[in-house]
Amino acid sequence: MTRSAAGRPQMSVEDFEELAHAAPETVRLEFVNGKLEVKPVPDGDRGAIIMWLLERCMQQRSELRLYPEQGLKVESCRTGRARADGALVPRDHFVGQGEWVDPDGVLMAVEVTSYDGDTDRRDRRERRDGYAAAGIPVYLLIDRDACEVTVYGEPEKGKYRTRNSYPYGSVVEIPDPVGIALETDQLKKYVR
Repeated sequence: MTRSAAGRPQMSVEDFEELAHAAPETVRLEFVNGKLEVKPVPDGDRGAIIMWLLERCMQQRSELRLYPEQGLKVESCRTGRARADGALVPRDHFVGQGEWVDPDGVLMAVEVTSYDGDTDRRDRRERRDGYAAAGIPVYLLIDRDACEVTVYGEPEKGKYRTRNSYPYGSVVEIPDPVGIALETDQLKKYVR
């Protein structure tokens, strides 16, 4: 994730966190590339996809939990703040932490594309790069536009070294440290 066009953040991380804390619950703010952003509220299908994934993770790895809408400190120096659609961690990993948690220990970040003009920039590029820079081992992108699931892995120097895409209906093998397989046929019913 790169800085804002002027090369300087719009505000400090501390100012952003204060603003985000004061915002109504119906507004979901993020601080990406030094820029304040409003994350789209999930539609029903997007929420159903996250619940589908949560169930699959718990069935195959009962010691792990998928936290929806978890605030993460991202980018290389933890200067960004992103609300992942899902963050997979060991049970109780986030206990005692605040709204914006350090990504150490997060095994997988998950995003489900939204139907808006910013999804290409936000989900396919900025989030991918921010999660890689934070060292999150796996980034799972459920892409409703392309009807495919993309698994990114092996973060190194702010980029993921591996990328594997699978059409809906395929069995998706998510590598270690996650180590689960997803039968994605059900995702077909969540496409507009």
